[in-house]
Amino acid sequence: MDFDRSRLIVAALRGGSGKTVVSLGLAAAWKQRFGARVIPFKKGPDYIDAGWLGIAAGHSCYNLDPFLMGPEDIMRSFLRRSGLGDVSLIEGNRGLYDGVDAAGSYSTAELAKLLRCPVVLVLDATKVTRTAAALVLGCQVLDPDVHIAGVILNRVAGKRHETVLRESIEQRCCIPVLGAVPKGGRDFFPERHLGLVPPQESEDIAGAVSFAADVMTDCLDLEALWKIAGSAGSIGRLPHAAEAEKARTAPVRIGVVRDAAFQFYYPENLEALEDRGAVLVEISSFENVPLPDVDALYIGGGFPESHLEVLSGNCAFRESIRSAIEGGMPVYAECGGLMFLCRGIHHRERFYPMAGVFPFGIVLGPKPQGHGYTVMECVGANPFFERGAVMRGHEFHYSRITEEPDPGSYPFVFKLKKGYGIVAGWDGICYKNALAGYSHIHAVGNDNWAEAMVAAARFYKRDKFGMSAGSALEPDRVLPEAQGHSTVC
Repeated sequence: MDFDRSRLIVAALRGGSGKTVVSLGLAAAWKQRFGARVIPFKKGPDYIDAGWLGIAAGHSCYNLDPFLMGPEDIMRSFLRRSGLGDVSLIEGNRGLYDGVDAAGSYSTAELAKLLRCPVVLVLDATKVTRTAAALVLGCQVLDPDVHIAGVILNRVAGKRHETVLRESIEQRCCIPVLGAVPKGGRDFFPERHLGLVPPQESEDIAGAVSFAADVMTDCLDLEALWKIAGSAGSIGRLPHAAEAEKARTAPVRIGVVRDAAFQFYYPENLEALEDRGAVLVEISSFENVPLPDVDALYIGGGFPESHLEVLSGNCAFRESIRSAIEGGMPVYAECGGLMFLCRGIHHRERFYPMAGVFPFGIVLGPKPQGHGYTVMECVGANPFFERGAVMRGHEFHYSRITEEPDPGSYPFVFKLKKGYGIVAGWDGICYKNALAGYSHIHAVGNDNWAEAMVAAARFYKRDKFGMSAGSALEPDRVLPEAQGHSTVC
């Protein structure tokens, strides 16, 4: 059957135009005004905007990324999840046509065409009047197959400014201006590292979302935007490939370290683990207690550098993770998780000991050490990926290791065809059954990851009481100088 589902993409002419605040305010306003079940999506590899969107909509926010996922993967994921609500609201990233090359490959515009989705442009009106019409017209002409259905003006200086902008755009571009958001006002959404501060660090999450909802209710034509979303035509047919069924065997328990320090998890990754038979156990690194009884551990990215006193002081937690890894527990760690598994973190002339699994210190730089998409070829033994497998991911980290080994003599797991990694062109280090790197992967488009994670957990659960300490799913990966490394409590 064909699927007709209400959907709308909120895009912009560039990053920093305010589309995130408009999007989350619109999601919350639709929810309040119409009692709608809004399913939010974020285009691109993003955790923080997605976190805010999920809070505003009252539902997990999912990611759609044409670089990380194939067209059928995107369609299947979107159809599966958009059916959970009344309308899908998709926030784009960067400018509408901005991609990885001059052709705009993998851009928000390409996603809009794939999903046959109307687009509303958020236009930063700072110090511009009629030129705004030229910018919108250029977007219309550049690719007529992209359905630009309207414009939202942001940071408008006053009524006269709004009038000139509105008349210029509507007369020349023949599309409606669907709202005008004034500049100024209280800043509920401070920025850091090229984006918003994570909601976990907000002093008033509910107040911020309520503020955005009130502003968008006052400033936007909610009914017109709702009608545009409902005008989206058939999206086509659901691809035949079926979603993985939940395993019928005894479930495995996979721990997920999730708190203000480790907060970057795609909902699809967690759902993929559950689909394959895992029971997820949330664990806080802020509690100085040993690991609970789990069969594997997933440590995502985040900002461990913002919580160094707590993490370094939780000796029982750190020691239990190291002991579990020595005993062969499968552990998958990304970015912040890599930092935590290293010897320690240098920050402001102090050294904070971490888990001490890997023999590296970590230091934070003033600029990103790696930023963008990654393409990784697996070249080394590890418990999750076969040699020769190629995965796509992304990285964004200000940290780096303080001792850079020679890749020719060091057992890195991934050779990068794109991206930076731990050292230039290499990512992924493995000790026993613990694999850690800077690249984040998304389960949609990397199906084998979840299957391998659950399989490793099942193997460990079956043998953990009979296996010798340190046995691995593949031959042991003993890192240089890793043996005997300890942290001080």
